[in-house]
Amino acid sequence: MGYYISRTLDLPFEQALKRTVEALTNEGFGILTEIDVQATLKKKLDAEFRPYRILGACNPPFAHKALLAERHIGIMLPCNVIVQQADGGTEVSAVEPLAAMAPVQNPALIEVAKEVSIKLRRVIDSL
Repeated sequence: MGYYISRTLDLPFEQALKRTVEALTNEGFGILTEIDVQATLKKKLDAEFRPYRILGACNPPFAHKALLAERHIGIMLPCNVIVQQADGGTEVSAVEPLAAMAPVQNPALIEVAKEVSIKLRRVIDSL
């Protein structure tokens, strides 16, 4: 199992970003954070970088279940989704929750991760 779910879209970056946020919303995720990596690297290092955003996506009911199952799991939340310019389009990738939660070895948490994985796969597939 890989640590991410990914798809490359034949869309400009901003359009792919908008579509990704809409698809996440349709699956019950909100965006808690948005990091513009390109702008941050330019500001902090004066380095050029491709358009790249990290979206901190959260589905409150599943986050609540995860927090009830494992008291320290907040260090691994929210679910990160990246949108980045790639050769021939824009790549959208999401963390694979089953891979991210596997080291914790908590059966209740794995059940939550399975459900979130299904939702994130639907997001990526819908793009």
